[in-house]
Amino acid sequence: MYVFLCFRSSSRPPYYPRETDPPPKHVREREPPREEHHESKCSLICSRRGIMLICAVLTNSLVLICLIAAHMVSSGMSSGGGLGGFDMNSNFNLQGTELQKARELDMQYSQMRAPGLYGGIPFCLTLGVLSLLFVVAGNKPPHHMSRKLLYGALVFQAVGAVAYVVAVGLYLHFIIGVNATDVCQQRARIYGGRGYTWMNCDVGGADAAVALFGLITSILYGVGTVLTFQTIRGVRRYLEERKRREAEKQQARANAQRAPLRADTTSV
Repeated sequence: MYVFLCFRSSSRPPYYPRETDPPPKHVREREPPREEHHESKCSLICSRRGIMLICAVLTNSLVLICLIAAHMVSSGMSSGGGLGGFDMNSNFNLQGTELQKARELDMQYSQMRAPGLYGGIPFCLTLGVLSLLFVVAGNKPPHHMSRKLLYGALVFQAVGAVAYVVAVGLYLHFIIGVNATDVCQQRARIYGGRGYTWMNCDVGGADAAVALFGLITSILYGVGTVLTFQTIRGVRRYLEERKRREAEKQQARANAQRAPLRADTTSV
């Protein structure tokens, strides 16, 4: 309930305090001093921009988990990183040259898939950590934040949205290419002969989950880019309005100071 209230309060426009003309002097004398309202850090972090980044951190974590799970599942029963690392000889009754062949194929297939794992882990960690840093940095009102930070968040999310689409396409292309090799076909025949037809050369469920969560992350970054752009426009309008109001106040003071001088000149 508290997070919901934070979200409502932080996503309700306008985002910034508006300056109003001062009340008459006799009204100011009777009014008690007003206390300035400060939003909590939760309501600022749980803004629409912040929620998109928080969800992106979570989906980055899911992509990382599915990436590791896909490598472990596809590594084979006889490899140390397989499903529990149990011995193929005791589960498939393989002996002699067939057992040795299965182990060699498992190792070769795991090595062929390794670039996808070693490239995906730093990619997910980098984007996840940067997203978390931008979430933590957003604990101030937008008009108090550095303009460089807002523009940095805009560029980061735009690049992240495009990068994830490209990364998902490259990952699927890489997996399909590895599954089309003779190594995968020979493994599939060995496992299929023992009833394990699910260990085939099709794109596995874990690989499909990597692609799915990657595309969801790209959508989150895309929506975050739009929201950050709107925030930057709102900050620019607020600063321009505040500058205009200050100029009007200075002009009013200057006119008020010149008015007595004109009255004295007229009386003389």
